[in-house]
Amino acid sequence: MTSATPTTPTAPAVVGEARMLIDGRLVEATGGAVYDNVNPATEQVLGQTSDAAAVDLDAAIAAARRAFDESAWSTDRDLRRRCLTQLQQALEGEREQLRAELVAEAGAPVAVTGIAQLDWPLADGLRGPLELMDSFPWERSLPDTHLMGPSHRAVWQEPVGVVAAIVPWNFPFEVTINKLGPAMATGNTVVLKPAPDTPWNATRIGRLIAEQTDIPPGVVNVVPCSDNAVAGQLLVDPRVDMVSFTGSTGVGRLVVEKSAATMKRTLLELGGKSAMIILDDADLAAVLPLAGFGACLHSGQGCALLTRVLLPRERYAEGVEILAGVIGALPYGDPTDPANLAGPLINARQRERVLGYIEAGRAQGARVVVGGGRPEHLPHGYYVQPTLLADVDNTMTVAREEIFGPVVCAIPFDGEADAVRIANDSPYGLSGGVYSASVERGLGVARRIRTGSINVNGGMFYGSDGPYGGFKQSGLGRQGGLEGFASYTEAKTVGYVSA
Repeated sequence: MTSATPTTPTAPAVVGEARMLIDGRLVEATGGAVYDNVNPATEQVLGQTSDAAAVDLDAAIAAARRAFDESAWSTDRDLRRRCLTQLQQALEGEREQLRAELVAEAGAPVAVTGIAQLDWPLADGLRGPLELMDSFPWERSLPDTHLMGPSHRAVWQEPVGVVAAIVPWNFPFEVTINKLGPAMATGNTVVLKPAPDTPWNATRIGRLIAEQTDIPPGVVNVVPCSDNAVAGQLLVDPRVDMVSFTGSTGVGRLVVEKSAATMKRTLLELGGKSAMIILDDADLAAVLPLAGFGACLHSGQGCALLTRVLLPRERYAEGVEILAGVIGALPYGDPTDPANLAGPLINARQRERVLGYIEAGRAQGARVVVGGGRPEHLPHGYYVQPTLLADVDNTMTVAREEIFGPVVCAIPFDGEADAVRIANDSPYGLSGGVYSASVERGLGVARRIRTGSINVNGGMFYGSDGPYGGFKQSGLGRQGGLEGFASYTEAKTVGYVSA
């Protein structure tokens, strides 16, 4: 619960890895350039991180290209299996350091590190691709053809080449490990560009690769960079074959535009404005606490969070009252406190962006039921109160655009068909949820929702073995599962004649 006493969150001392990994060596940026890594809960500087210049990024791309073209990495599956197993062991050995680091640099509540922020992806982000290495159809035969004489035919799956892996700040380790796992398991080399706000979990991985694995030099390069103009080289350099990007839809469009000139493969996991449909037979008292907690988890900084709550009009007032009680009592604040489910936003810019959306909602007729501003009891840190906006129409800005903050929009609907219409009336299609007393009814509605993932009555779809991604402007391709694994490969069709 929140407290009326002003507090300044204090986190355990965290010492991050400042150096980059380029061509197997831990190095500083050219000229010793660094930038500050700031704790969003305290606004205090944690330390510095090497700030890559264009020459550093060029060296990383050259190293990845050379490792792919000249080393055994792309063809030696046994080597890849051994190295990924070593990296898994190294990460597990520093699990608690990673946990403290994510709390400090991402402002992630320590409770959230027990799920998708750390423990879940650490459990299967590398192990899942390792298992797929044994079952994936690397080669398959096609029927013989007799065009211009008899020929045997086969399809070989081969790595794409050099992959630029670009990671956001909200769940940085989770996204990083779920890019590295399949990209490396399929034989690609990687230039990893972490978000400027959360570099240390990535530079830690770089140090572990250099010190505790046999991964050949250049296979993985970790290049933190605060200048988007410098990082943009990854999108246009012809030596890069693929861009795997997770982030906003706006930046995703830029990735497609810039990478098109060299016809790079793209895997894009982008934004969402997902709807939770509460059907008229659902138990509101049981379901709506999940809606409030889930949408505000990690201060709403999750692309798949269900931030539009659709309530049957005949039960709308009841639903809003329950939601208000849940969101008003949501424990938030110091991310080192295990009781808190929401911490700060990542930086001051994001805090002001979220507050701006709340004001836009007011201006367009939404009613702020609880929250709506900065918490007085947390004078330090980039906090916004968990907020419920009621009387939201699906045409409002707050219902159309991704806020990425602890803001829930309650929207009424008139009947099942109207609920489906509202849920689908969005430029996004990333996730969703349906709650009903009848699982058959819930599954039937779920089939009509145009999203890449959906839960029915709280069912969990997460896991490295499940493909994750979006319809419409929520992305291209899938992360995870057989589909995600295959996206890091190219298909080569071969015809041959026996001697």
